[in-house]
Amino acid sequence: MNEQVSHPGTPPPNYLVFAILVTIFCCQILGIVSIVFAAQVNSKWNAGDLEGARIASKNAKMWAWIGLASGLALATIAVLLSVFGILAGISLGGMNL
Repeated sequence: MNEQVSHPGTPPPNYLVFAILVTIFCCQILGIVSIVFAAQVNSKWNAGDLEGARIASKNAKMWAWIGLASGLALATIAVLLSVFGILAGISLGGMNL
């Protein structure tokens, strides 16, 4: 039987949209980890596991931020390497036509 436990308040935020956006635009692996935790929040809350829902919410947020930061760091490194490569090519006379 599917019993719902009544408890006061609202469930913690699940950060599912944030996790999906991180998965699409930044880092797929860490975004998927965040999606897994985000999917657990409401089901744990409805089952009466309030502390588990809070922990899942915290983990979803943490992994989404880690994924965002790593995606931005990798993009920054790629841009810097491109700029330095262009500057190295110019300084070595690679633009002679």
